[in-house]
Formats: sequence, structure tokens, C-alpha cells
Amino acid sequence: MDRRLFLATGAVLAQQPPVPKKAKVTSSVMLWTLKGTFEEKMEAAAKAGFQSVQFVGEHTGWDDARIRAVKSLLRSLHLSIDTLGVMPAWGREKLNMVDPAQRDRLLVEVEKNLVFAQKLEVPLGLIMSGNTLPDRTFEQQFQSMVDGAKRCGELAAKFNVTLIVEPLNTRVNHKGYFLSNCVDGLKLIQQVNHPSVKLLFDLYHEQVERGDVIRSAQAAMQHVKVFHVADNPGRNEPGTGEMNYANIYKAISKAGYEGIICMEYLPLKEQVASLKQALDEMRAGVA
Repeated sequence: MDRRLFLATGAVLAQQPPVPKKAKVTSSVMLWTLKGTFEEKMEAAAKAGFQSVQFVGEHTGWDDARIRAVKSLLRSLHLSIDTLGVMPAWGREKLNMVDPAQRDRLLVEVEKNLVFAQKLEVPLGLIMSGNTLPDRTFEQQFQSMVDGAKRCGELAAKFNVTLIVEPLNTRVNHKGYFLSNCVDGLKLIQQVNHPSVKLLFDLYHEQVERGDVIRSAQAAMQHVKVFHVADNPGRNEPGTGEMNYANIYKAISKAGYEGIICMEYLPLKEQVASLKQALDEMRAGVA
């Protein structure tokens, strides 16, 4: 076992974190938003009372021994992993679903990461549209994305993993990204029409890109597996910006949502205290 993981696991066993509360909505936190080592981030999530965590690319390069050690740490922390990225290098390697010429390379990358998902017992795989191609029409790229998502969904089904497609805002954080809002994201899921391809609805990104998040979320709800939470502007804790999360949570609850709500914000306060507060507010809102 990796020495740091061994020591972290021992420390956790000596002082057990709280067992997360059972709830109809699974609470999660995206690890990249937290400070510290991998082990410290995991411990922060556990201390705050979360049920699970999400990875972007933390798993890349892990061997089987590292995977066993991480699974041991997860058990000791009463955590699971609900999502990991199946295209973790999409930005660096300019990998996307909108270019048919990249389809074979895309499928190789997705399958490589689906293997990790299977070994780590992760049910969801995060997949990205990639960036816009300047020499293609929107319609051509959208159709390619539909075709690519279908192929990726067929592949994911073999691993018993559901892919979740994430729209990202292009106004502030991801210039040039193709699938920039959840209205188009919903159209994608409807056209793909595959049980292994669903939507990740990032409330922050949607607010930045087009607003009207409650109406759009209600329309997409039956296809949403995960909601991501952060306030705008700043991408910090709920309550630090313009978004009324009490009303957003109320709308999500009223629609009968029973999926995952994941904190993906940059804490301004001490991170465990911040996460506890955000988690308590979310649970109160969707109760």
C-alpha cells in the first residue's frame, strides 16, 4: 500500500469520521475544488459528512495496488466515488465528440477510463463535448456529438456505467467549449436516447451562460443524474453571489429528484466548515 494512504487510513481508523446521513439525494463533492493532498481532500469530505466524492482525473496512472489502497481508504472514511472523468485529458489533447475524425481515438480514451470506473466501482463517467471546430457548422458538430455520445453510451453499457455529459459556460470559464448550456444538453440526451447517456446539470455554468436555471432544470430533470453547485459570480459557496439556492433546492425537491447533488465550488472559508454548512443547507432544501 502507498505509504501516505497507509498512514491516512491508520489515522482515520484511530478517529472514525461520522457515518453520512441517509437521504433521498446523495451528497457529493468534487475533489479538485479542495485544498491539500489527495488523502487530505478525502478526509475533508468525510469530516463534512458527505456520502461520496467525484474525480476528474485523479485516477489516471493508478496501478492495481493503488486502487486497492484507495478503496480501503474509502471504506474507512465511509465514502464512495460516484463519478470519474472518462475524458480527463480532453482540454490538453483537444479530444472531442464533435469531430468524426477523432471518434476512434475518443472511444479508446473512454474505454481506458471505463476500466478504472469498473475497478473502483464507480457508477458514473463524466464525458465532455470538447471544443468547437471553426470550420464546421453548429448543426454538423451537434450531429457528430449525438453520434459520438451514442457510441460511447454503447461502450459504457458493457461496463455497467452511465455516462453524464456536462455543458460548460463559454462566457467566463471555458472559451470555445461546444456544449455551452443545458437546454442544448437536454436536446442531446433526447436525441441520443440511450439509457447509458444522461445529463450533468451544472447550476453555476448554466447561470453564467444563460440564466433561468430553475425552468431549465425542471425541463431536464428526468434526464439529470447529477447537479453541480456553486454560486455566481466567483464560483464560491452558495450564498456568496446572486443565486437563490433555497429556491433552486426547493424546485429540485418538488420535482422528486433522487440523484446526486455535488458541491463544486471554491471555498472562501475553512473548507470543512464551509462544506458542512453547504451540505446542511442543501439537505434542508431538498428534505
